[in-house]
This record gives sequence, structure tokens and C-alpha cells, in this order.
Amino acid sequence: MSRPADGPAPASRRLFLALTGALALTPFLDSRGASAVTAAKNLDDPAKKEIAMKLVSSAENSSLDWKAQYRYIEDIGDGRGYTAGIIGFCSGTHDMLDLVQLYSDRKPGNVLAKYLPALRAVDGSDSHAGLDPDYPKDWRKAAQDTAFQQAQNDERDRVYFNPAVRQGETDGLRALGQFAYYDAIVMHGDGTDPTSFRNIRKRALNKAKPPAQGGDETAYLNAFLDARVWAMKQEEAHSDTSRVDTAQRVFLRKGNLDLDTPLDWKVYGDSFHIG
Repeated sequence: MSRPADGPAPASRRLFLALTGALALTPFLDSRGASAVTAAKNLDDPAKKEIAMKLVSSAENSSLDWKAQYRYIEDIGDGRGYTAGIIGFCSGTHDMLDLVQLYSDRKPGNVLAKYLPALRAVDGSDSHAGLDPDYPKDWRKAAQDTAFQQAQNDERDRVYFNPAVRQGETDGLRALGQFAYYDAIVMHGDGTDPTSFRNIRKRALNKAKPPAQGGDETAYLNAFLDARVWAMKQEEAHSDTSRVDTAQRVFLRKGNLDLDTPLDWKVYGDSFHIG
């Protein structure tokens, strides 16, 4: 998948004004009122990030135990070759190649390093040439190594999580909107094709303005999720839109823009809960 360039996270003017306003009011509030004036947390807050990891894992792996997915690997028949790891790194979309390269840079001679030539050769295709029959077994072996686990975490953040949070902040979105961006980038990447994240966002911007442009946050997120559903339906492997319809849309209808717990949702008919 294509990935956006890294850069510093922009400051949120909306959050700054909210905080300064809260400070100005403090002398006129009793202790109970003052404690209620708190800033909402972004998705990169550790507790919020843990929620995000569980939400994605519920859709990608039908489990909240996202750390158990370091060892996951299979070809799901979506034309992307092998899909593996905590975020669905794919042998056909370059991110798996980048991951194994990072792991090999940090730990030369690891069990996956010998597959780098094959990963370069199959990049952009669904081919397993040079990977079968032992690549899945060796991936699961590598997943026992904390260095490989950390490499997966770091690539997830660099390629998907951090860019999603930055763009969400730029658009004035709170944790739910930032998560909607993250989930979209995970599935669609951020390339130039019509169903990529940037073009899903562009499609939404044609219907509504985000808060940073003076729009209503709920209206904009509904437009974004509509565009996301459209993108998912363009591909048979992603045509089940329950990760939007019975998860993100549920939180949005409840007005839970800060993605606060408790959370209850369904994906593919399975029910999940975070208390």
C-alpha cells in the first residue's frame, strides 16, 4: 500500500481554544465543575490506542486479542498475496516487504531474511513464488521474537496509525473520526487509486466539511463513512461493510465522538464489548 510521508503533528487550534476557555472559567467553578472541564484525548493516547487496536482486530481477526495476531498469516484470496501480522501486512502491497526489511536491518540473519528477494519479486502481485511452502511456518516462528513484534508495531504506526491521527487532527476530528481514518487506511492504503484513503476522504469532502473547515463533525463523519462503504463495495473481498455499519456507525449514532468506553459493537455478526 502507498504511504504518506511522515511529518510533525499539527497543533489543534480547536483544542487550544477549548483548553484556554476552560482555564478562564476555572475561578468561577466549584471543584466539581472544574474537574468536569477536561480535554478530550486523541487516538494516540495509550488507552485510546489500545481500543483502536482491539477494534481493528475484531474486524481483521474476529478477536480482541490483537497481540495474538503477530503470528497470523494466510492468503485470504483478495489478490494481495499473503496477509499477515497485526495489521494485515500483504506480500503484494509492499508493506510486508518493508516490514521484513526493517526486521532484517535490526536483526540480520533472522528466519525471514532469506525471503527478501522473493518478496521483492512478488511485490504488486498475488504470487507466492519463492515463498511457498515454508514462508508461513517461518513467519510464525519469527513472531515469537520480540524484535519482530516491535518491528510490526513500528511499521503499523509509521505507515498507518500516525498518518491517520495526524490527518484526523488536521481535520479537527476527535478520537472516533481519527479511528475511522485509521481503519480506512488499514484496509485501503493511501495510494492514488479511487478507493484509497485519500480519495475516500476527497469523496467525503465533496459532501460535507470537517470541523476544521467550519463543518459539523457528525455530518462530516457520516459523509466519510458513506464514502468508505462505497469504496468497500468496489471489491468483493471487502464487500461486507459491517465494520462500518454495526461498529463505527453505532458509535457515531450514539454521539460517542471521543470513543469512550463502554463500547458494544458487532462485526460479521459477532458481538464485542470493551468495558
